[in-house]
Amino acid sequence: MKSHLNKLQKINTPIIMNKNYFEVKRAGINTTFQDQGRDNLYHIGIPFSGAMDNRNFQISNKLVGNQQNSPVIEFAFQGPLLKYFGDKIKFAIAGDVKFVIRKKNNDIEGNCYQSFTLENGDELDIVTTNKSVYGYLAVSGEFDLDYQWSSCSVNTKANIGANNGKKIEDAQKIYISKINKNVGDKKLNYINTKIENIRVIQGTNFNYFSEEGKNIFFEKEFAVSKLSDRMGMRLEGPKIENIVDTNIKSEGLIKGVIQVPADGNPIIMLSDHGTIGGYPKIGVVISADYDKLVQLTPGSKIKFKKVELADAETLFKLYDLETQNLISQI
Repeated sequence: MKSHLNKLQKINTPIIMNKNYFEVKRAGINTTFQDQGRDNLYHIGIPFSGAMDNRNFQISNKLVGNQQNSPVIEFAFQGPLLKYFGDKIKFAIAGDVKFVIRKKNNDIEGNCYQSFTLENGDELDIVTTNKSVYGYLAVSGEFDLDYQWSSCSVNTKANIGANNGKKIEDAQKIYISKINKNVGDKKLNYINTKIENIRVIQGTNFNYFSEEGKNIFFEKEFAVSKLSDRMGMRLEGPKIENIVDTNIKSEGLIKGVIQVPADGNPIIMLSDHGTIGGYPKIGVVISADYDKLVQLTPGSKIKFKKVELADAETLFKLYDLETQNLISQI
């Protein structure tokens, strides 16, 4: 009899769903879950992915007391409109973003690089990324996400990562499994700066291009086209002449590499890039300039500046040190 009762109790015990969640009223443009990405999978055709702007990603997490690699919500141009249900929670947004917190009786204009509190029934409206592309929303808790190859980062081209590898959608619920209630208010005085001169090292097919083509690449101005996303950034400008072959046997690609197809317009490979390609490579954007590169909006003008590999390594160390110094101020 007791065994029979125990079985009934197990059957009738209600499943307690997580009570803390966002309801997505508007998904926004290209809104995905991202962390620092996944390592060492190029041999099976999987790129790093991860947050496009790593500095702002890290800062957003520190503002709400998270571990450095905690998943966040990345959005482009227009962010999501989210309604929150649950216990009090802190959030912070990093980037150049306009957002509003809607409470029962009033609207609060938000400030980037500052933590705020959301309460049950509040709405967070991430209106626009102003004159940049990507922004980051972190909360003082853990998003309830699936991991793939030790990362939740979403690559929509390959349907890899959390959320079945897809963008966040309207009417979706985003559950938060744990809330850190010991986080105080935090703020960082930081202003994003623009970059015009993108520093690059010489590519493996640099000698495929004429002297005039090389001079054009380093001396002329290019514009970011509308045909840009997490996979790559297409540029428009004077054509870069190839004097050897406009196609090569497919070779491995890395983030930041600059290919030049037959039309002479450069394409910069970004975080969700394909891992092999058959266009000649004229250069590679240095890691220290990558965060600022990805924030350039369509129509932005850029010029390339050549640096040596040793300089690129030093510049990255300095950039990383500056990032860690910013984080230590929070």
